[in-house]
Amino acid sequence: MDATFQEDQRRVRKDHGPQNINTLRQIGHNRLKNERTLKAGIQGKGLNAGWDEDYLLKVLLG
Repeated sequence: MDATFQEDQRRVRKDHGPQNINTLRQIGHNRLKNERTLKAGIQGKGLNAGWDEDYLLKVLLG
């Protein structure tokens, strides 16, 4: 997941922030991994979800 979400460069280090962000990243990673309509890697799927709102909704709604 570090290569996909570049976790080493994040600045969330206070209180429960790191755990909360990690949980959200895991959910996002699992959603992208389970989405099968686009033949791309997880990083490519994430970029596509950022560019295309219809694809983002498809990923989020499963």
